[in-house]
Amino acid sequence: MTSHHSHLKNSIKRLAYTPGEPAGIGPDLAIIHAQQARSYELVAFADQELILERARALNLPIKLRAIDLNAEPKALAAHELGIVPISLSAPAIAGTLNKANAHYVLHCLDAAIESCQAQTSQAMITGPIQKSIINDAGIAFSGHTEYLADKTERSRVVMMLATEGLKVALVTTHLPLKDVAAAITERSLTEVITILHHDLLQKFGINDPEILVCGLNPHAGEGGHLGREEIDIIIPTLAKLVKDNINCIGPLPADTLFTPKHLESADCVLAMFHDQGLPVLKYKGFGNAANITLGLPIIRTSVDHGTALDLAGMPFVERNSNNTLDVGSLNTAIAYAQQMANNSL
Repeated sequence: MTSHHSHLKNSIKRLAYTPGEPAGIGPDLAIIHAQQARSYELVAFADQELILERARALNLPIKLRAIDLNAEPKALAAHELGIVPISLSAPAIAGTLNKANAHYVLHCLDAAIESCQAQTSQAMITGPIQKSIINDAGIAFSGHTEYLADKTERSRVVMMLATEGLKVALVTTHLPLKDVAAAITERSLTEVITILHHDLLQKFGINDPEILVCGLNPHAGEGGHLGREEIDIIIPTLAKLVKDNINCIGPLPADTLFTPKHLESADCVLAMFHDQGLPVLKYKGFGNAANITLGLPIIRTSVDHGTALDLAGMPFVERNSNNTLDVGSLNTAIAYAQQMANNSL
């Protein structure tokens, strides 16, 4: 890590941004975000012409600044966006998916991951991708989280969504409900909670983080009457972790855990499955939440929404009040990336 440590001394951070699906709103978000001056360097790993074309469609000014990744990051003026150019395979038409560009999406991700690993960027923020079109191109792809874990050689990573006043991490992510109980083992729980505790400490700078753990079953199993996973697996595993000085409390019934009384002292909630924790988080913060991958050797945050193909490339004058492109989630993802980069010095 020799020469690159100089980057970390600079209080200005370089944040790599991958716009994701080129036919979606990922490029638009960067352009709208770039209308304001910023105290960090946001760098799009993307096709230059795509950004310029989309700015014309949006009727917004943009000035691209070519970035030398080995130079010190610099703050950005209004209308300015950093760029590391990566060429599209085929022209991108807003709103129209083209599997010819699937490899382009992955090339952008690879370049951003590489920059973070080399510490020439301090964090990466990912825009929305269309998984189906990558798979249609013959590339087995289950999502950003799994792709990043694979590229950084991590066998276990943790998905966490965060918004103002609430963080929710997941033990299992994209699994059919019928397979969830079997995936909750002493090993999986221990690995997830250990990663969660470590990153809350190291990347969020939270001293002795308090983690509230949901039960799997209704009423956290009702003493074994509504399922035995709590008694057989969750309670003994949490007891061992508490002995290792990890402040995890539970299992608590998920229907009452998400109430102010429990949440006011908690730093994070650990849900057992995707739709146990995320509906509450999204109800509280949709449009202002970020998806964060914990357990990686790099910092990665993401928007919490999809590609919105119907909104891509649409000028502001044509939008009505229900049809506006909200950059709230990108702003949140950037804010968390900066916070984590500052704490990881």
